[in-house]
Amino acid sequence: MAKTKANRPKARLPRGFADRTPAEIRRTAAMMDTIRDVYERWGFEPVETPFIEYADALGKFLPDEDRPNEGVFAFQDDDEQWLSLRYDLTAPLARMVAENFDRTPKPYKSYRAGWVFRNEKPGPGRFRQFMQFDADIVGAASPLADAEICMMAADTMEALGFARGEYAIRVNSRKVLDGLLSEIGLEADDPRRLTVLRAIDKADKFPLPEIAKLLGPGREDESGDFTKGAGLDEAQTAKVLSLLDPTADRRISDDLAAIGEIVARCGYDSVIVDPSVVRGLEYYTGAVFEAELTFEIKDDNGRPMRFGSVGGGGRYDGLVGRFRGEDVPATGFSVGVSRLAAALAARETAAETGSGPVIVTVMDREAVPQYQKLTTELRAALNADGAKVPVEMYIGDSGMKAQLKYADRRNAPCVVIQGSNEREAGKVQIKDLAAGKRAAEEIDNREDWVAARPAQVEVDADIASIAAAIRNILQ
Repeated sequence: MAKTKANRPKARLPRGFADRTPAEIRRTAAMMDTIRDVYERWGFEPVETPFIEYADALGKFLPDEDRPNEGVFAFQDDDEQWLSLRYDLTAPLARMVAENFDRTPKPYKSYRAGWVFRNEKPGPGRFRQFMQFDADIVGAASPLADAEICMMAADTMEALGFARGEYAIRVNSRKVLDGLLSEIGLEADDPRRLTVLRAIDKADKFPLPEIAKLLGPGREDESGDFTKGAGLDEAQTAKVLSLLDPTADRRISDDLAAIGEIVARCGYDSVIVDPSVVRGLEYYTGAVFEAELTFEIKDDNGRPMRFGSVGGGGRYDGLVGRFRGEDVPATGFSVGVSRLAAALAARETAAETGSGPVIVTVMDREAVPQYQKLTTELRAALNADGAKVPVEMYIGDSGMKAQLKYADRRNAPCVVIQGSNEREAGKVQIKDLAAGKRAAEEIDNREDWVAARPAQVEVDADIASIAAAIRNILQ
């Protein structure tokens, strides 16, 4: 029985989630292949962890509340154990290393890629499901490990096509920040410390007067939502804001000085020591990193804007140690795949987003077996040399005009056409859609097509000739 309009489910996407288009998926896959190549050149090996972990194994670093599902998506198993969707890839790695500690080589260099989930308020560019690509070193306490992570992050940005000057890997140390917090009277057990760090972390989004509100009484955004502040007085707030003032004296800790010396010696001038950098998660214990794109793009209204942060990380010596009762040195970097893919897309033109499949059209329904054979042989010929050229036969029930529209929507480079006349003559027609797009929109029937033949060539029906003509179009 068909559902009535009243009880029919509404097709709607949950807030903070997104569907992905073929162009986005291909762009992301190519980008991740590039990142993987860089990580492996530096000696990192792949590993995977599950989407779901025990909530207590993930810890309370992101939620910072008593409820297990505050900040994460959590549920109870049938044995009443709390499980959570992972909110990053670092906490699951810490659990895995701790569980297999004695048989894990140290330093342990690994990389992971996958979806993570955060039960937070969504906003522009802020999703509740997004992809990360992490690289970590566990078991190395030296600043050499932090410097290596930063230099590898720089190599990653350049492998993705960002020139020096278009990005920066900015480095700070939690030791600098901890020293500042102690100076203003916020000791290690003061709950306001995390609020202050999160306020500083928003310095790339808000001007200093708005940061001052987050450090003081709180801030109300444009929607009317209120964020409670840290409750600092004016003197304390001024001391914190001085950290964000580029004209003020910079604070440099020993580990930060060592990292700066190493990257300078190796020629990585895109790795910059910047004591204003903060990473928000509480588990960072030393150096913290931020990958930032520095070039301008246009927003939806055509106004110039900087894309900003596309990744980050830091040292987390206590995260693995939670399971062992002793600190285990660890440091790592996470690429925000979804955000970085958006940045790459902003630089590309529609022509650069990749090509769709070659389409074999169906002119005569009784000849479908011949079209299927042609499609199979053409696919094998076009991909014989290791190329990746998708080829498909149109399997719908529509006529010529609809098939051309389908090919256009699939971003097909060309279509292969063979009616009964061509078949009898041993020929096929190949239309270059990029050259004939406008003309194709006006074609209603085969007679018009034959008369116009826009951007169309006729070749012999043997597979080698058809493949050669298509390769010329794809060049």
